[in-house]
Amino acid sequence: MPTYSSEVAVIGAGLAGLSACLELLDHDIPVILLDGSREPRLGGQAHDAFGGMLLVDTPEQARQRIPDSPERLFDDWLRAARFGPGDHWGRAWAETYAHQCRGEVYDWLRRLGVRFVPSVQWVERGLYGDGNSLPRYHIAWGCGRGMVETLLHHLNKHPNRHRLTTVTGCRIKTLDMAAGRVVGCLGDAGATEIRVAAEHVLVCTGGIAGNPDKVRQYWDPALGPVPDNMLSGTHPDIDGALHEQVAALGGQVVNLQRMWNYAAGVGHPEPAWPGHGLSLIPPRSALWMDGHGRRIGPMPLVSGFDTRELCRWTGHLPYQYSWQVLNYRIAVKELAISGTDTNPDFRDRRIMKVLWNTLKGGDPSLVDWLIDHCPDVVTAETPEALAVRMDERVGEARVDVSGMVNDLLAWDAALGRHARWHNDDQLRRIRQLRDWTPDRLRTCRRQPILDRTAGPLVAIRERLISRKSMGGMLTDLHSRVLDRSGKVIPGLYAAGEAAGFGGGGICGVRSLEGTFLSSCILTGRRAVRGIAGGL
Repeated sequence: MPTYSSEVAVIGAGLAGLSACLELLDHDIPVILLDGSREPRLGGQAHDAFGGMLLVDTPEQARQRIPDSPERLFDDWLRAARFGPGDHWGRAWAETYAHQCRGEVYDWLRRLGVRFVPSVQWVERGLYGDGNSLPRYHIAWGCGRGMVETLLHHLNKHPNRHRLTTVTGCRIKTLDMAAGRVVGCLGDAGATEIRVAAEHVLVCTGGIAGNPDKVRQYWDPALGPVPDNMLSGTHPDIDGALHEQVAALGGQVVNLQRMWNYAAGVGHPEPAWPGHGLSLIPPRSALWMDGHGRRIGPMPLVSGFDTRELCRWTGHLPYQYSWQVLNYRIAVKELAISGTDTNPDFRDRRIMKVLWNTLKGGDPSLVDWLIDHCPDVVTAETPEALAVRMDERVGEARVDVSGMVNDLLAWDAALGRHARWHNDDQLRRIRQLRDWTPDRLRTCRRQPILDRTAGPLVAIRERLISRKSMGGMLTDLHSRVLDRSGKVIPGLYAAGEAAGFGGGGICGVRSLEGTFLSSCILTGRRAVRGIAGGL
């Protein structure tokens, strides 16, 4: 059995693990990095992520005259998170994030060479002002993969590179403990096992979202019955196996029922695993309808305000899926997909292409790809023909054709009235969205759905898609894992999604969005500070 020895063993080469390794080399501390993926798949979920980060007090905000502050961010965070009595460490991490994300995340990435799109986005505003009160969503040029590649570059070029040992294709089976202290781990490297001895073990293996059985086991009933048609937007390697190991050692694993899923999942045209889905950024000018083709309400669904509420609505719908009905023109201008490879212009840092597509009203290639290849997208020239295609897609007659047509006609009629007569919450929200320039550039101004010049009509069947765990291993502010009595388990640390992005639940029940990649960096770096400080 091959045996390795190092001062620190980092399990998981996602953004938290890579950030921690870079910090360890900065402190001249020997480290072995263990990951179950094969190169060039290092980077975990960040490798495929869009790359948005919730940040405050940045130069990008200053240029757009956004009057933000850490205190205001923390106030918004508390309203969204709804922390309870058992959320002491999650709340402490949230306050730390609000006051340190600028220096520990933004400035650190800038020093490494990561740049951000100049335009700050305003996401997760909250239905009733209980979200981001100001724009804070910063998109990294190069997306998540660009950040991963930047960190890998600095690791490979680091003057202390000889202090880093990397072992890929290794799944950790058990954590070793001796005399009340974690002292290493045992891994399965395919044809052989390997044993690692380490003074400190940092777990950065992600959450449970890639394991459908665990997602269903911990499903929050507030979001409806456990869905049997849920898609997975997370690689199956993210299976929560290390959560069980930590719990077996006496560590607290909490809040696994808190998940950050999305309501607009569609089947991936080129699935890499069973149930593989894509998470759409849904059009705001589409009508969101139930499985019978009737508009959801009385409060219409609009993306960009409350993701959890969209999931709750979808989870309680008949058949647990929805339809968004729109036309081709709306789709080209407003539809997007979260992820690195579905945003090639951002991924490849083609700033002029991004500007050109924004100014001309969108890039049809993404919409055409979905129409041609996605199993959940259908088109037709008339609403009656569209209803037939929708029924064909689900295998039985479910759409109330006349009801759907009436809903579409009523919506278009409302669009045609003067703004002073707009008495529809979706219209009010669209008007608010268009008050912020970045949203105005990608939101239609009164585009009727049944406009024959804007066709064909498009219907998108959307299901819940699992993405992130907001619960995990309970950690203090040094990322040390705590046992059932609240005491530190010597030698054991957790960072990133494995720790619920900090404290077993930094976001409470609802994220302000963009808190995940940045929290991986924050918790990974703070873990190393604790190790370097002898904690």
